[in-house]
Formats: sequence, structure tokens, C-alpha cells
Amino acid sequence: MKHFKIYSIMLVLGLLIGACKTEMVEPIDLNALETGGYIRTVSPYPVSSSSFTFKTSALSTSKMEFLAEAITPNFGTLFASYDLVIKFVDATPANGTKTTAQLTLKSIPASSFTKDPTSGYPRATISISSSEALTATKLVAADISVGDSFEITGTMKLTNGKSYTNTNTGPNITGGAFYSSPFFYRVNVIQ
Repeated sequence: MKHFKIYSIMLVLGLLIGACKTEMVEPIDLNALETGGYIRTVSPYPVSSSSFTFKTSALSTSKMEFLAEAITPNFGTLFASYDLVIKFVDATPANGTKTTAQLTLKSIPASSFTKDPTSGYPRATISISSSEALTATKLVAADISVGDSFEITGTMKLTNGKSYTNTNTGPNITGGAFYSSPFFYRVNVIQ
């Protein structure tokens, strides 16, 4: 019986050691992986649905503004432009229904971004005035009311022809606090 216990223990140890042996597999070729890019919102941080507003009481001076950082491999060398489209969402039918489709707002070329000495990535302050928003949507001040909003969607274009938006980027990038890259900004109309 004593020998049976010893042989049983040796058999179990032998099986455990044999089970740990693995075959060599090919390492991942990191150079062959496809990479993309995103525009990180540095400030305000974090971006929320109430981060940006246009005031009806100060419409001529209202603007949304954020500090953006272009993230691509090799510290932004693939970055070509950040293109913005705008849509007006009319939530107050009392003054008519003026909701628009997405319309071209502006394109910010990579040349407008400058390398940040701390992060090494290109950064720029992106500003959109209420006047720009009204002009792009072909609206006048009387068309907007408290409760309405403007939706701005960004598209990061790369020099290799690829582009990224909130529709083809994963939730970790668009919704994650670390990346802070929604590609989508809501500007609420307030008093």
C-alpha cells in the first residue's frame, strides 16, 4: 500500500509536468498590425453632454472650445485633418421645426496642430462660434431656442486614406475615460 501511494503521487506529478509543456507558437508581428488614430479631448476633461453650450443671451460671443490632440502611430505623423460636420436638433417646435441633416462645418488640417512638448503629439485648440454654427446650418438666431442643440461629429483623416469617426471606432476609445475621444460633441442652447 505504501508503494501504491508513492507511485500514485509520482504519476500525478508526472502528468502535471507533462501537461505544462507547450508548443512554440509564432510571435505576433507588431509591424503587420493595422493601426489607426483618434482625436483625444485634452480639455475639458471628461467630455460630457453638458460640456458645451451656446447662450441665447450672448449669442454673438458664444462658442464651444476644446483642446484636441491627434494620436496616431509615430506621434501623429499619419494625421491629415479633422473634419467636422454639424446638425441642428430642434427640440422646441413652438418656433417651427428646423432640424437639419448633417452639414459640412469645417476641416482643420494637420498643419494647424503643433507638437506638444510634454506628450509629443500634435495639439490644437478647436473653436466653433455660434455664428459659424448658424451659418453652416443656414439658420438665424430666431430659429433657435433654449432646449435646442447642435450635434458636431468629427472625422479624423489619415495620410494613408483611412478615416475614423464614432461609427467605426470602438467603445473603449469613444467612451473610455482614458482616451476621451468621443468624435461627437453636443452643444446645448441655454439661456
